[in-house]
Amino acid sequence: MEKRTRAGYVVSDLHMFSKRSDFAVHEDAIFDHASRADVFILNGDTFDFRWTVLPSMDETVMAAIRWLRYLTERFPRCEFHFILGNHDNNQAFIEELSRLAVEKDNLAWHPYYLKLGDTVFLHGDVSDKPMMGPAGLEKHREEWLHDTVRRPIYHRLYDMAMNVGLHRMAQAAKYPRKRVVRRVLAYLDDLGLGAENGLKHVYFGHTHGAMQNFGYGGLLFHNAGSPMKGLKFSVLPVEITETTQ
Repeated sequence: MEKRTRAGYVVSDLHMFSKRSDFAVHEDAIFDHASRADVFILNGDTFDFRWTVLPSMDETVMAAIRWLRYLTERFPRCEFHFILGNHDNNQAFIEELSRLAVEKDNLAWHPYYLKLGDTVFLHGDVSDKPMMGPAGLEKHREEWLHDTVRRPIYHRLYDMAMNVGLHRMAQAAKYPRKRVVRRVLAYLDDLGLGAENGLKHVYFGHTHGAMQNFGYGGLLFHNAGSPMKGLKFSVLPVEITETTQ
């Protein structure tokens, strides 16, 4: 039995296609990291079908697939993992993503979480409610499966809220760190994952609250944040340590 370590990077909550995302500012940095990575994890809400600025859901799905196709073809030696978040948990997109993953050897997708060695990756929307186990998370996501594009009036209201900083205040109030990691840890315990099973690191998103090396329950928690306007965001490095035959 031998151990190998692979260099990887993690991003989450890019919310591509939302006018309130500054994703484009960071796209070159994401490409640069992917060019040097063995593994790259897109940790949920990479796309935002609910708040897309494109004319239709179908056009947004196709644009998302084109971007993923470009990413995997430009960096063929990088292993990409796409983890669904609530905002990209769209049935039409999932069907196209499944087809693309069959076509591309360096792309895999995961509905809820991914474990690589001593590290687990999940979107983190289990933190929305206490004691949300696997069945609860599946039910929680159902409303996004057949979501529709939001009307312009809702975009204007969302813009107004962001312009006065309500999104930052809401994020801080709804997702205090200890509450979030406690709920994430409870979910992992339901899955039979935890420090007692050799887990060391947890990378999650959803809350848009950037953090690194936050210790709780014998684990270290990390969050890349989000490039939504006014929030902190970074491409987080991760070392994947795995045991091989």
